[in-house]
Amino acid sequence: MTEATDLAERAGDRDPRVGLRAVSALRKLVEQLESVQVRSARNQGWSWQEIAAELGVSRQAVHKKHGRQ
Repeated sequence: MTEATDLAERAGDRDPRVGLRAVSALRKLVEQLESVQVRSARNQGWSWQEIAAELGVSRQAVHKKHGRQ
C-alpha cells in the first residue's frame, strides 16, 4: 500500500495543485477498492442490504452503483 500512503501524504501538501491531484488519485483508488470488495461480498453470497450496511449507504445506492458489474 505504498502508493496509497504516498498519495495520502501528498494530499496534505501545501501546494494545492499537488494536494488536489493526490485527492483525485485517492478517490479513483477508493472506487476501485470498493468495487473489488463488493464483488467479493456478492461472490460470497452477501445481500445488497448487508453490503450497503457496511458501506453506510442505502441498498438501492449500492445496487445502482455495482449491480451490473
